[in-house]
Amino acid sequence: MSEIDKVAWILIEDGLVLSTRSRGKDVWYLPGGKREPGETDLDTLRREVEEELSVAVDVRGATHLGTFTARAHGHAAGTTVRMTCYRAGYEGRLRPASEIAETAWFGYADRHRTSPVDHLIFDHLRVVGLLR
Repeated sequence: MSEIDKVAWILIEDGLVLSTRSRGKDVWYLPGGKREPGETDLDTLRREVEEELSVAVDVRGATHLGTFTARAHGHAAGTTVRMTCYRAGYEGRLRPASEIAETAWFGYADRHRTSPVDHLIFDHLRVVGLLR
């Protein structure tokens, strides 16, 4: 059994959460990605969001939203993903970059379009009243 360590950015506006779809993928993911050796959560968050969405995340004001573990979509049986989630503001204009083909704002009704770990995060966001 193996675990993929990822950090995700939870950006919510008007009860909707920003989601991304990578080129060639049919499932949507929350922005973020895998930690590189020696990186902290916030280092990873800043780097991944800048690479994917061309904005600078304000990590000074970041708040930990939770950590969620589920089976890793598109990986061998027994592989899980551990997603550590942060809310934070940003500077710049959101636009897809790198491997990101498009972005969209999702409500709870869009949960089925996302990965298994994102299902858990959507459930949590709904329970705490952040997602409509």
